[in-house]
Amino acid sequence: MTSMAPAFSASAGKCERVHELPANRWHGYRVRLRHSDLVSARIARAMTRELAKIRGITGVQINHLTKSVLFFADREADKEAAIRFLERDFDWRAHKGITAEEVEDLLTGENPAGAWIGVARYFLLRPFLPPSWRIVISSLAALPFIMKGIRSLARGRLNVDVLDASALTVSMLNGDYGTVAMLSMLLAVGDALEVWTRQRSLSSLGESLALDVDKVWVLDEEDAEVKVPIAMVRQGDLVVVNAGSSIPVDGIIRAGSALVNQAAFTGEPIPVERGKGGAVYAGTIVESGRIVIKVSQTGESTRLHQVLSFIQQSEVQKSAIEAHYTRLADKAVPLTFALAGLVWLLTGNLMRASSVLLVDYSCTLKLATPLAALTAMRIGAKNGTAVRGGKYLEAIAGANALVLDKTGTLTRARPEVVRIVPAPGNDRREILKIMACLEEHFPHPVSRAIVRQAKKEHVGHEEEHAQVEYVVAHGISSSISGQPVFFGSRHYIEAEEGVSLDVFSREIESEQALGNTLLFLSIGGKAAGMCVISDPLRPEASAVIAAMRKLGFTRIAMITGDDRRTADAIASQAGISEVYAHVLPDDKADIIQRLGREGWRVMMVGDGINDGPALSASAVGVAMGDGTDLARAVANVLLTQPSLGGLPQITVLSRKAMQRIHLNVKLGIGLNSFYLLGALTGFFGPALTAILHNMTTISIALSAIRPYSIQSSAIPE
Repeated sequence: MTSMAPAFSASAGKCERVHELPANRWHGYRVRLRHSDLVSARIARAMTRELAKIRGITGVQINHLTKSVLFFADREADKEAAIRFLERDFDWRAHKGITAEEVEDLLTGENPAGAWIGVARYFLLRPFLPPSWRIVISSLAALPFIMKGIRSLARGRLNVDVLDASALTVSMLNGDYGTVAMLSMLLAVGDALEVWTRQRSLSSLGESLALDVDKVWVLDEEDAEVKVPIAMVRQGDLVVVNAGSSIPVDGIIRAGSALVNQAAFTGEPIPVERGKGGAVYAGTIVESGRIVIKVSQTGESTRLHQVLSFIQQSEVQKSAIEAHYTRLADKAVPLTFALAGLVWLLTGNLMRASSVLLVDYSCTLKLATPLAALTAMRIGAKNGTAVRGGKYLEAIAGANALVLDKTGTLTRARPEVVRIVPAPGNDRREILKIMACLEEHFPHPVSRAIVRQAKKEHVGHEEEHAQVEYVVAHGISSSISGQPVFFGSRHYIEAEEGVSLDVFSREIESEQALGNTLLFLSIGGKAAGMCVISDPLRPEASAVIAAMRKLGFTRIAMITGDDRRTADAIASQAGISEVYAHVLPDDKADIIQRLGREGWRVMMVGDGINDGPALSASAVGVAMGDGTDLARAVANVLLTQPSLGGLPQITVLSRKAMQRIHLNVKLGIGLNSFYLLGALTGFFGPALTAILHNMTTISIALSAIRPYSIQSSAIPE
C-alpha cells in the first residue's frame, strides 16, 4: 500500500498536524499544520517572525485565511522544537490586539487620561497652591471650553458649548475662580466620558480586508507563468491560483476547476465547485485544484472593496447623528440665555444673571447619561456582549425586528457527520473506516468532519487502499484489493462513474429535504455507503429566538446565500418562518434598508464579510465574536462568547439602561429647574447655585453607575 504523502491527524492543543515529508538528500523536513489561533493577518505575521527565529528552521509559509502553517526544518530536533513552540509557547494575546480584558475599552474608544489628571489636580493639588497660581491654572483649564464656545458661535450655532463658555467667562469676570475651576473639571470629565461612547474609527478596516497577497502568478503571451506584483495586474490578464491560495481578483475561470471556500463572503459552509466559465471573487480561497482566472476587476473595483465602500459611507452617516439628550440640552440653551439676559435687564445684577447661566442642564445630560450607558456596557462585557457606545444601547432598546445570517450565526459553519448509511450487505463501521482513510489525505472541512467522526467513534483506519487520486470538485478515486473505490458527490458516482445509487433513493429524498450534504461510496462498481453532512444549528439558537420573540421582536427573519431548501430546513429548526435565500451581500443590505423604510427598527446579526453591508445598514449590527475581522469591525455589538445567548441579555440590559437614563434626565431637569427658579428670584446666589447644580450632577452620576440586574424569564439559561 502506498499513499500520496504521509498523512496524520494527530492533534495536540491548538495545533492539528496535516502532513509531513521526511528529510532526504535534497531537502529537510517539510511539515504542514493547522493552527486554531490564526485568526488575523497580524497574528500570521507575528507567528512567521517568531517561528523563523528557531534554530534550524529554513523556511516558513503561513496563511491565516486557511489557518495553515508550513515550515521546513533541517533536523528532527528542529522540527519538534518548532511544533512545541506552536503548541505551547506562542501567545496569540501578545499579537491579536484585543484580549478578553481589553475588549470593552477597545470597543468603546480610548480613555483620555487628561480628564482624570484634571480631577486629581483639582482635589489634590489646587487646595495647596497660592491664590495667584489657582487663578492661572483655573484660567488655563477653562480656556479650551471658552475657545470651543467661540468656534460654535463663529459657525452660527447657539448650543451647550456656547452656554458653557458663557458661564465660565461670566464667572471669570466676577473673579469667582473657584467656580471656574470646578466647572472646568466637570466639563472635562463629561467630555472624557463622551469619548467612551463614540464609535471607534474604521481606519483599521484596510488591514482587516488585506488579502496578504503581494505578488501573483500570471500567464504571459507564451503561456508561461510569471510572478508579478499584484499592482501590475490589469483587466483581461490571466491569473493562476493554486490550492491553498487566496483569489486576489474578481474574474471568470478560463481554465481548470477547483473547490472554492466562499464561507466568509457568501456564507456557504462547504466549499463549492467552480469550473470553466464560473465567476470567482477576491477574498475567497482555493482549497483544492488549480484555476486560471481572466481578470474582470482588481483593487478597489472588486466586490470586496465595494463592500468596504458601502460600509464606510454608512458609518459616516451614522457618526453625524448627535446623541438625543445632547440635542435636548442644545435646545434649552436659547431659553437659558434669554432668561439670563432678562434677569440682567430687569435687575442690572450680573451676579444674578451668572447664576442663571450656571444652571445649564448640560452637565446632568452630558455626564449622567454616558455614565449610565457605560455601566450597562461594562456589565454587558462581563456577560459576553461588548457594545461600542451608548447610542447603540438606545438602538437595541428600540429594536423590534431581528434578522440573522445562517452560516456561522445560527449555525457554527463547522460541517459534521450526522449519519453513515451502509448499503445492504455492508458494515457501517467498515464503511466509515474506508471513508476516513480516503479523506484524511485532504484538508477541506468535509474531510476533517469525516476524520473527526471516525476518531469520535474510535474507528481505526489503517490504510488498505492504493494511491489516492483527488478528482477536483468531484471526489476521490482509489482501489482496495484490486477493486475500484470512488467517494464523492452523487453526480460523480452516478453520472461520471456509472454506479447506481437507487438503493439510497429514500434516504436521499429525506436528507435533501433537511438541507443536508450527501456523499457516496462505491466499491467494485456497487454502492457501498452514504455519508450525511450537515452544518448543525447552534444548540441555543431556538431558545434564543423564542426569547427574543417574548421580548417583543415581532418580526424575525433569516437571511443567507445558501439555497432555499437548506435555508428552510435550518430556519424551521430555529423557529423562524421568514426566510431570504440565495442572497448576495449587496442584496442583504437592500433587504435591511427596505425593512427600515417600512418602519422596522432592525437588529442584524452576522459573522462574515458578506454580512458587512447589512450590519452597517441596520439600526444595530451584532457580530459573532468568532466572525471575520470585517464583521467585528463594522458591528455595533460584539458577542464575545461563541453563543447567541448574549442577544436577549443585552436587550434586557439596554432597556433597563434606557429606563434609568430617562429617570435620571427627569430628575436632573426637575431639580435644575428648581435651582433656575431660585436664581431668577435671587434666592440662590452664583456660588450656591453652582454647588447645588454640581451636587445634583454628581448624585445623579452616582445613581447612574449603580449595577444593573439582567435576570429575566425571557433569557434562556
